[in-house]
Amino acid sequence: QVQLVESGGGLVQSGGSLRLSCAASGRSFSINRMGWYRQAPGKQRELVAHISSAGSTTYAASVKGRFTISRANRENTVYLEMNSLKTEDTAVYSCYADILELSTLQRYWGQGTQVTVSS
Repeated sequence: QVQLVESGGGLVQSGGSLRLSCAASGRSFSINRMGWYRQAPGKQRELVAHISSAGSTTYAASVKGRFTISRANRENTVYLEMNSLKTEDTAVYSCYADILELSTLQRYWGQGTQVTVSS
């Protein structure tokens, strides 16, 4: 069984920074893409950023230039560095990992971590 454990959420003032981490553990596996989604109350879940195993990144327009996604492949960990946070960044952030199993990709999710940005 694969588990994704997130850490790093919390309360921060507008303009501040937070760093989220998400570590995958369990049996031996090969991780393809990793990334982060977020969901604010009353809003649809949206993709924040994702990163390929080779390090290619994609960002939502709303966070581009402020957030940085990175990963440590040997530690099966993905990070999300969030700077210049705004109140509209308040949401539950969930990480995911696409893992190759029997020639197909299975998506696993973390439990979610709350990020609250106060004005």
